[in-house]
Amino acid sequence: MSAFEDREKAFEDKYKHDQDLQFRIASRRARLIGLWAAERLGITGEQADAYAQDVVSVDLDEPGHADIIRKLQADFTARKIEISDHRITRELERLWDVARQQVAPESSV
Repeated sequence: MSAFEDREKAFEDKYKHDQDLQFRIASRRARLIGLWAAERLGITGEQADAYAQDVVSVDLDEPGHADIIRKLQADFTARKIEISDHRITRELERLWDVARQQVAPESSV
């Protein structure tokens, strides 16, 4: 294998690793925002875990986090809880950093 092919393979491997890492961070963030929302909805224990898993599933529907915001707003509205889209977005941004910190040590194993 030539040096060029070695380098190309290394770039492809890094790209795959980076994509996997981004997916895992996004999934962890969706779980964390699900737990955050569950707390505000008064959901605890196993039901909170199940709710968080539902949020993770919803996040797979489309790119970005608009699908998460729609789900949370629908659930908050159903319970007559007023939380703005801006507040949810800020929490998503904060939890991205938390998720990245949680996933990063796992990815080096």
